[in-house]
Parts: sequence; structure tokens; C-alpha cells
Amino acid sequence: MTISVGDKLPEIAIKEATSDGMNEVSTGDIFSGKKVVLFAVPGAFTGTCSTVHVPGYLQNRDALLAKGVDEIAVLSVNDGFVMDAWAKATGGEGKIRFLADWDGAFTKAVGQDIDLSAGTLGVRSKRYAMIVEDGTVSALYVEPSPGEVTTSGAEAILDNL
Repeated sequence: MTISVGDKLPEIAIKEATSDGMNEVSTGDIFSGKKVVLFAVPGAFTGTCSTVHVPGYLQNRDALLAKGVDEIAVLSVNDGFVMDAWAKATGGEGKIRFLADWDGAFTKAVGQDIDLSAGTLGVRSKRYAMIVEDGTVSALYVEPSPGEVTTSGAEAILDNL
């Protein structure tokens, strides 16, 4: 099943590094009662993800929050330790939530998985962004190619809020 506008997000446990260590957090807890911009990337520390996608959200963070967004999160099919290191390396720690879909369960449940084995990445997430209001998808922007950031970038989301 591919998630669509109007659908409720599935309840899936994912990982997130915090000051208390690696924690398991439910997607229900992340999205309940809030307006969240979630963007997903094929891989932490990969080219476009690190040089365009995350920096765009960091640069536009205040503008997104000013438009009523409560939180911004990035999700990748990587382990929590990699996502934690990526948060620190990008300067995004404490500004964006870096969520580890370590086994791809969330990505598969929302139908955004893609096999990037030809590029040596294996099964990962498509590049997309969604606006989630109280656990329900109110907007979804899936990139036609995992190497592009057009409809899922922070600037495009700002224009659509």
C-alpha cells in the first residue's frame, strides 16, 4: 500500500538517539497532536541528502516553524547510530529530529521503499516529504528520482504551506 493524502500513518517503532541514549519511539508519539514536516532520504551521509536536502531544511527551519509547523523530522533506512552521527555532522542536532527506520518497516508500510541495489545501497526509502497533521497525511511530495530535490525540498514545502 502506498500512503496517500488523508491516510493515517501506521504505528511503527523506530529509533532515535537522545541525550539518554538510543530510544525506541512510536510514530504515533511523534505525530500525535502536532503538525510535522517529515522528509525522507535514501541514505544518511549520501551526496544529495547531505549537501542539498538536510541543509535546505536547516536554512528554512525558522520559516517553516513560523508557518505553523511544530516539528521537522528526517527519516532514513539507517541505524540510529548513523542517524545520530549525521545529525551532529550536519549541525542539525536539536533542530531537526533524525529518525532511524533501521529495518525499513515504516518505509515499507507507507509504500515508499525502493531497491537501490544497483547503486550499492540496497532497499532504502524514496526521497519524499509529507506534511502530517495529528498523524494524518495532509500533503505528500514524492520525487521522481532519488537524486533530485524539487518537490520535497524545504523551499517547495514552504510554498505549499
